[in-house]
Amino acid sequence: MTASREQRTKNLRTGLILASVVLVFFFGVMIKTKLMGGI
Repeated sequence: MTASREQRTKNLRTGLILASVVLVFFFGVMIKTKLMGGI
């Protein structure tokens, strides 16, 4: 089953959005931890 190019670009965009959200969340937690002086 081969997905059309349109579907693949849509999936890629969704994946990138999810990845960026995870990265932003991760960095936010890291920065908050550093500002609070660690756990």
